[in-house]
Amino acid sequence: MEPQAMAAMPYLLEPFTIGDYLLKSKLRESSVSIVWKAETKSSGEEVAVKQVFLSKLNKHLANCLDCELNFLSSVNHPNIIRLLQVLQSESCLFLVLEFCAGGNLTSYIRRYGRVQEQLARRFMQQLGAGLEVLQSHHIIHRDLKPENILLLGSKDDLVLKIADFGLSRSLDPGNYAQTVCGSPLYMAPEVLQFQSYDEKVDMWSLGAILFELLNGLPPFHGRTSVQNIKSSTCLPFSKLILPRLHPDCVDMCSRLLSVNPVDRLSFQEFYQHRFLRKKGMGKQNK
Repeated sequence: MEPQAMAAMPYLLEPFTIGDYLLKSKLRESSVSIVWKAETKSSGEEVAVKQVFLSKLNKHLANCLDCELNFLSSVNHPNIIRLLQVLQSESCLFLVLEFCAGGNLTSYIRRYGRVQEQLARRFMQQLGAGLEVLQSHHIIHRDLKPENILLLGSKDDLVLKIADFGLSRSLDPGNYAQTVCGSPLYMAPEVLQFQSYDEKVDMWSLGAILFELLNGLPPFHGRTSVQNIKSSTCLPFSKLILPRLHPDCVDMCSRLLSVNPVDRLSFQEFYQHRFLRKKGMGKQNK
């Protein structure tokens, strides 16, 4: 998808117009970008617009942006955030994305607390369907976390969408990456140890998300050092919650959160795991 060039503009932080879009209020902000809630002037449709400040990107982040654009412009899947248009000025790139009125998984967990095992399974099935698309394009996300999982639909019929590919990169099978990036509570031990890593870092993050869905907090909340992770002889499930979980659920979570990536579930093992296969893997989401 080729970006549409636009006139130069300053780093505006108040509501303003870009193309056919009125950027009204900030949804999130980082050191290099702002995500706006916006409205399409011609139709009134709500969208999200990610404003990326190009001058703030180092080589690593510029490569990640290229990966994000190439990937999102080539896929259309219900569990991947949809890229609608790309606009560009001299100083900024604007990614027009579908707006997810349900917020993100972080806000959902804060509002409702931990979820029942059946709902956790349904959420994992949807995330698995989205990750299958990444796998087929040899993309690793590197920042999977509840904040980057957006929600669309009603509480009883939610659709989860993997979003924010700002740290993603292409990685062919058998190759390894080395850049340390992501969010510490969801980063795999090999990344925290500055070791080379492959696509299994996303599987660790998926395990951390599953644990948080079931327990209400990340597995190593407030204890993100590798030493503390390695010293844990078992996952720190609440003693009130663990007896209620099916062994297949605990097995999936434990194997996703295996410190040694060799022992960690691969995507195919995750996809075929008994915990997900009980209700089918969600092929209807394709």
